[in-house]
Amino acid sequence: MPNSTLTRAELAESITRSVGLSRADSLRMVESMLDEMTDALERGEQVKLTGFGTFTLRDKRERIGRNPKTGVEVPITPRRVLGFRASQSVRERIARG
Repeated sequence: MPNSTLTRAELAESITRSVGLSRADSLRMVESMLDEMTDALERGEQVKLTGFGTFTLRDKRERIGRNPKTGVEVPITPRRVLGFRASQSVRERIARG
């Protein structure tokens, strides 16, 4: 399995090929979608893309961690983490390979 990454430019190129928009318009569309998703997450909202998955924010409280090399306990500060749960159809497609 090749180790590659899907980029914004490749998403825009795909839109250009399938819809026929210009490359610049397609890239603006991708940027706009990503900005809207990021803004919603920043406001604490879930982002649900039906048939794809759901992005959620979780607040993790402060806890004690341990340095694996030295065994010394250190506090881990509270923070927000982004989670993603793929839809059932995406999970099935990935499992089929």
